[in-house]
Amino acid sequence: MNDMVGQEHLLGPEGLLTRLVNHGSIPSLLLWGPPGSGKTTLAENLSRSMQRQLLRLSAVSSGVKEIRESVEISKKTPAFLFVDEIHRFNKAQQDVLLPYVEEGIVTLIGATTENPSFTINNALLSRCRVLTLKPLSDSNLNLLLQRALKTKEFTLDEDAKQVLIKSATGDARVLLSTCEVAFGLANKETRHLSLVEIKQAIGKRVLAYDRKAEEHYNTISAFIKSMRAGDPDAACYYLARMLEAGEDPRFILRRMIIFASEDIGNLEPHALTLTTSALQAYELMGLPEGVLPLAQAAIYLAKAPKSRAVINAYYAAKKDIVDLGALPIPMHLRNAPTQLMKSLGYGQKNPKAANLPERLRGRKYVS
Repeated sequence: MNDMVGQEHLLGPEGLLTRLVNHGSIPSLLLWGPPGSGKTTLAENLSRSMQRQLLRLSAVSSGVKEIRESVEISKKTPAFLFVDEIHRFNKAQQDVLLPYVEEGIVTLIGATTENPSFTINNALLSRCRVLTLKPLSDSNLNLLLQRALKTKEFTLDEDAKQVLIKSATGDARVLLSTCEVAFGLANKETRHLSLVEIKQAIGKRVLAYDRKAEEHYNTISAFIKSMRAGDPDAACYYLARMLEAGEDPRFILRRMIIFASEDIGNLEPHALTLTTSALQAYELMGLPEGVLPLAQAAIYLAKAPKSRAVINAYYAAKKDIVDLGALPIPMHLRNAPTQLMKSLGYGQKNPKAANLPERLRGRKYVS
């Protein structure tokens, strides 16, 4: 375990996994962390430290048959069952595992990039210890880079090293795969890497973003909360992050239109007009220029004064309707299409009469 880079909170002298290994007992685990944080490497190191076989399954390509075969092996010899991308197992597949994990026949080590509370059945989740892995720090990545350079007998310019480490954004896999590309581009005689080779090897980085997964919700949440906090710089950053990752601009625009009414309302009525105009402008312009009206609207919304008066008023009125039902409408507000209705007082003008139902006289929804 000592040669693994990163995850000091788990692998340090007082880390949980260090203490579990020293104690000689590893429970079923769910390793939750971003790509390249070392989930697979950690499982491999645990199996070596505990002198157990590591049975590997990929949730993408394995089914119930493979799960049962792994269980039969586990019954005969101490083993860890490592399931990569376990969040891709459906409910039936997870249910097959559950009794064997409950009985201790299988010690499960699941690896996932998705929040387990969203993707793992509660019954299975309750029988596993969730360990959160962190993105590798720049110093962690630097150590990995030095190892790779030493193994391949290459040298690297300092400015190129900094660019390479920053481009990896905490992902060891990205760092090492970029190195492999750069080694192929370098001069085989000098065995030296410059900034030119590193930039060529990096190419255009694809941002980690899944429209149906946690990163999607985290990013749109950060965008909205940044506008709500009056921070146009952060709002612009998260907007660009979503757009560059391939998010549908219409989705973002819908959320901004909601924001214009929900968080600004009549304190600055032009916010709604501007944001709906941004949607129209995007439809006319398309990409790439269509990002500009989105950015214009996001910056405006972030800087605009905030008021929740509209949403508060509506939901206060809604609560009265839910609690009290459809109260009688005052006579002077009712429609009077017939003479009989007029004779009963429907629709008679009464400027001094209250417009709310009698039971709600004096109620104030709008602040």
